[in-house]
Amino acid sequence: MSAASYQVRLCQNPACAMRFPLVAGQNPSGRCPRCLEETVIVAEYPLTHEPLKPADAASHPGPLALLDNIRSAWNVGAIFRSADGFGFSGLRLCGITPTPENESVQKTSLGAEKNLPWQYHPDALLAAQELIQNGWSLFALELTPDATPLTELASLPRPEKIALVLGGEVCGIDPQLLLLCQRKLYIPMRGQKRSFNVAVAFAVAAYEIARQEQS
Repeated sequence: MSAASYQVRLCQNPACAMRFPLVAGQNPSGRCPRCLEETVIVAEYPLTHEPLKPADAASHPGPLALLDNIRSAWNVGAIFRSADGFGFSGLRLCGITPTPENESVQKTSLGAEKNLPWQYHPDALLAAQELIQNGWSLFALELTPDATPLTELASLPRPEKIALVLGGEVCGIDPQLLLLCQRKLYIPMRGQKRSFNVAVAFAVAAYEIARQEQS
């Protein structure tokens, strides 16, 4: 098996019968990851790789994202991937937020961290103040009493430059940082939970912002 392909394998244990993909370099024995029995190759397919673009802020004229103390590297990597997909111009990573130097960020972003400029700031308040001084309007994604549903984004005055602010998985956005935000947005929920995972919430909001820009 070459690095440009992957195999689909089938476990030979009738009680298991797991079907799973196997990429070169993973699981050299080829045994079933569930029951450790022998497997057979049932198909082999090419593994497509997305071409990587050099990080260039000029090629991404879209919004920014400011991440305030996101603790999970997996969430940060997923946000990088969504930010790239929806045309964001870069990210500001603040406090305990892991940077792309973290291997888990790289595994989840799948190369998107190479496409987007990013900066690390130990203090999100100082990072936010710098953005405001440079003409950015901060839109917080946070459920507050004065927050506007994301579905009504189109009815709001549209600033030229938007920085979407997200807070940590447990504590949310720093209240002092919220005071600097021009708008607060929330995603209406239909179930029992009051919020989505932060990476999912970012993707939903980023899609809506990008859709409004295109229209």
